[in-house]
Amino acid sequence: MQGYLETTKDVYKQAALTPDVGLCCTTSPIWQLPGLKMPKKMLAMNYGCGTTVHPRDLVNNPTVLYVGVGGGMELLQFSYFSRKPQGVIGVDVVDEMLTASAKNFVEAEKLNPWFEKDFVDLRKGDALNLPIEHNTIDVAAQNCLFNIFKTEELQKALAEMYRVLKPHGRLVMSDPICDQEMPENLRADERLRALCLSGSIPMKEYIKMLTDTGFGTVEIRAKRPYRMLAPGQYDTENLIYIESLEVCAIKDPMPKDGPCVFTGKAAIYYGTDELFDDGKGHTLLQNQPLAICDKTAGALASLGRKDIHITESTWFYDGGGCC
Repeated sequence: MQGYLETTKDVYKQAALTPDVGLCCTTSPIWQLPGLKMPKKMLAMNYGCGTTVHPRDLVNNPTVLYVGVGGGMELLQFSYFSRKPQGVIGVDVVDEMLTASAKNFVEAEKLNPWFEKDFVDLRKGDALNLPIEHNTIDVAAQNCLFNIFKTEELQKALAEMYRVLKPHGRLVMSDPICDQEMPENLRADERLRALCLSGSIPMKEYIKMLTDTGFGTVEIRAKRPYRMLAPGQYDTENLIYIESLEVCAIKDPMPKDGPCVFTGKAAIYYGTDELFDDGKGHTLLQNQPLAICDKTAGALASLGRKDIHITESTWFYDGGGCC
């Protein structure tokens, strides 16, 4: 195994043995769900940069895969929506993390009358070779893990997630991104990569890797400030700004004209007619905003109409779109 992956295993082995609340800086609030109580140690082991738990993904008692179990917090949250034996599968390559997570579920069972620890199936496994059968998962997720991988490993990990998802299944991810050029000396720093900092890639590259894998729909659900790498604190001459990104990639068929990527744009028709129909399946009702993918935004803009307003990307898309 490559050196940086061994370093990552060592970092998270120590984090399993001794919870480190400063290891990651989660930018999303922890879901407060009725009747859900979190063990304190599980909260202390919340090693992520955002959240992958979105109730609209978790309807109809789905089978959920979570890669990189941490202390089990998101596995417990997923179980809240999938209350069946082995409804949530957690995969991790670090034995100590699997052991710590299993202990946390024993405590979670005491705190939550609805929860049974056999709702969660913990498996030893590698993100690059998942111990999961083809087309069996409704929702797959990872939080601040894929950012660690270099390009070739990231491509393999994404391909594995795609393989195990059912048609129209969802891959929900949270990772740091950086649109500035990351200095090569920082990228080569194995510990900084393991800490989900120097492996950050530009958002456009991140999205392209998802669509190149085959995902026909991509939703940008959140983009938030995350960390600063400052000269004097890190080996860099420039101040580097890192953000956290929450994304859902859907295993939809790839459209002939390319993927649908939703970044929070909307179109508003304000002409004199009751509606505008572009003849391509998009109907805009008068003065009723419609969430649109970037591809549709470009097509509408190319019409040159003065009675259609297209908003800028908000980077907070929550469904209801055109495609």
